[in-house]
Amino acid sequence: MLENPSDSLINKKLIKNLDSQDKQKVMDSLTEIINISYKLEFDFHELKEFYHKFIEILPQAVWVLESEGEIFYQNSKTHEFAGVFSIIKSRLFVADVKIGQSYESELEYKDNAYLFKINYLKDKIIVTATDITKQKRQERLASMGQVSAHLAHEIRNPVGSISLLTSSLLKSNELQTQNIAIEIKKSIWRIERLINATLLFSKGMNTILKKVKLKMFKDELETCISYYTYLKNIDFIFSPSFDSEHEVMLDFDLFSIVLQNFVFNAIDAIEENDKESGVIEIGFCQKQKESIFSISDNGKHIEDKTILFEAFKTTKLKGNGLGLALSKQIIQAHNGKIELEEHKNKKVFVIKIPQ
Repeated sequence: MLENPSDSLINKKLIKNLDSQDKQKVMDSLTEIINISYKLEFDFHELKEFYHKFIEILPQAVWVLESEGEIFYQNSKTHEFAGVFSIIKSRLFVADVKIGQSYESELEYKDNAYLFKINYLKDKIIVTATDITKQKRQERLASMGQVSAHLAHEIRNPVGSISLLTSSLLKSNELQTQNIAIEIKKSIWRIERLINATLLFSKGMNTILKKVKLKMFKDELETCISYYTYLKNIDFIFSPSFDSEHEVMLDFDLFSIVLQNFVFNAIDAIEENDKESGVIEIGFCQKQKESIFSISDNGKHIEDKTILFEAFKTTKLKGNGLGLALSKQIIQAHNGKIELEEHKNKKVFVIKIPQ
């Protein structure tokens, strides 16, 4: 309350001296001022709500701090980044930033990579953090792919020379020499297969879709299995569809690689299992507008599903972790998808390709 009546915004004596027409004008002006103030208040709350919603949908975690470091505001994403924020504060990055300046850096926390930025604006400090793990992984994969492609090109020439020499040894009349040459030939086949997979993974692929008989996939798989080295007794069971004249629209060369990779992984899983023998089933069925392939085995179960299709990572004793990553690329190039089903006595990879 105003202590002195003269401090009032409107002088009462002045109002008394006004005629009725002037008083009405004053009332109209006051009404207009009040309405404008209400509108300004409404616009302010609406703008505040807009900024709040905008900050909430940002992919970054956002903290607004007082100059002393106390949290003034934070969006809901910050709950996922609590550990990251603790590191930022504990390392006193905030203290190094002056008014009007900004600071940007990266840090690692629990195997993930984060980009964080700090801006000091007047009496508030704005801190943002973004998960860049996927981006960093893609950068590493690109670098590894380039190195791998270079090595593959360098290895290809001497392998070609060894292959020619091995072909000469196969013509020998000595049985022991022939057996050694056959084993060398198998090893060369595995190296060439690895080189081709590496080059495909590093440069990408374009599918050439044609109608292919399922029997061609079976013949190709049986030939490749004969080159693959394994010690246990393994039964390979193909569904009857692979002996039919049924045709599918696929890139034969690329999709053959997919089936080979999954069959070879199944062989490795049986080899690493405690059982003395194993069974691998290669199935096919047609449902509506999808061709569905399945590869199942009763070998060792997958230890870490999170790195299943990640390149250059594997829990197997054999392999470099490229096979399934390349297979996923090929399946996606066919606009298909892959699923893993695990049962008590076996695991099944299901590949669905639209037709």
